[in-house]
Amino acid sequence: MSRTPIGDRTMTPAERQRRHRDIVTQKPMTKSERDDLGKLIRHREEVMKAAAMQRSTQLMAEFEQQMASVYSYDQDESWKAATEAADAEVEEAKQKIAARCEDLGIPARFAPTLKLVWLGRGENAIKEWRAELRAVAKSRVEALEAEALTKIKMSCHEAHAQVLAHGLTSVSAIAFFDALPSAEEVMPALPMASVEEILRNRKAAHAAQREHRGYPPIERDWGIE
Repeated sequence: MSRTPIGDRTMTPAERQRRHRDIVTQKPMTKSERDDLGKLIRHREEVMKAAAMQRSTQLMAEFEQQMASVYSYDQDESWKAATEAADAEVEEAKQKIAARCEDLGIPARFAPTLKLVWLGRGENAIKEWRAELRAVAKSRVEALEAEALTKIKMSCHEAHAQVLAHGLTSVSAIAFFDALPSAEEVMPALPMASVEEILRNRKAAHAAQREHRGYPPIERDWGIE
């Protein structure tokens, strides 16, 4: 195998090993370089904190969008088939009710009837339920932001400590910044299901506490909006 040339001659094995060490082993930073990196770490910390706060706003906006989602009966074939089958049954029942009302002498304008209703938002159509979900989501996002800010502060503090105590190499500095988590990583998305689970668990715990104390259950008749 031919050697890698160096000038007008090929490199010896010892020279190749030395060059390899020079490439993979960086000299520690100078004081000036450490000062510059310290400033960069502080700047990155401020940027990441701002990104975390912006992420909170984004998470709440995404949650509001999830909560406002409306599903049409015909956007899914199974929903459509079930709705059409139910509609046929309701129509047949309405005719039977109307015939009986006529036998009883009830005027058509006063007669009871049936109506098939598709609730495209489920429980999220209830104003009070949405308000409770929103409160839970807000508290959860605030907790995520606080946790993210703590992680950011601790990571940057550790970086400062390494710079002051040892002096990071250029390779180490690059690796450090590559390892810093993004706002999306420390503040993941907030699925509707997880917020609903938190709220239901809170309600179940509250109901169990009332039952333990001998209080009657709270009955709520929420309207659909």
